[in-house]
Amino acid sequence: MIVGRFITLEGGEGAGKSTQLHALAAALRTRGLDVVETREPGGSEGAEAIRALLLTGGADRWSARAEALLFAAARTDHIEKTIRPALARGAWVLSDRFLDSSRAYQGQGALSDADILALHRIGSEGFLPDRTLFLTLPDGEAEARARERDGDAADRIGGRDQNFHRAVASAFARFATEEPARFRAIDASGEAGAVTARLLDALADLLP
Repeated sequence: MIVGRFITLEGGEGAGKSTQLHALAAALRTRGLDVVETREPGGSEGAEAIRALLLTGGADRWSARAEALLFAAARTDHIEKTIRPALARGAWVLSDRFLDSSRAYQGQGALSDADILALHRIGSEGFLPDRTLFLTLPDGEAEARARERDGDAADRIGGRDQNFHRAVASAFARFATEEPARFRAIDASGEAGAVTARLLDALADLLP
């Protein structure tokens, strides 16, 4: 029986998650795996509709609590409609962001990590990835990459100030330290192909 795997790529703005997700998917397909590429918020019809609500409008469009609830609702639909069906047929699912982004980003507001995990337990039965690949870059390099990518067109969350994004990066690093069985920290600096090779190495124990 082919075993499906759920892999998430996490990290702050400018870490190269989207680029590396596509490269990693291509590398896994060369090994004969069925690979589904997806993202959060989004990844299903309902979740994509919520994504539009979350990432557009002014910085104060949603309170911290409303934002966290919207992310949790989008994730429930994503898991039910996209992730679980793909895993059931033996596919590998790669997601650009998942629960840990909610913990890192929405955890900077009025909600604690325990609150966000409670929402996930209620909405998604506590469903977690098989492996979370945390892409790391020094602050200055990550900020420069994000500016080059977005210019003045950052979305309402990506456009928050650098103190916020440094706190997010610190939260991701804390999660990786606290949950070493699930997380692998990956150096995202240097040539893109070398980063992809590091990601593959971090999945070696899961590969058939």
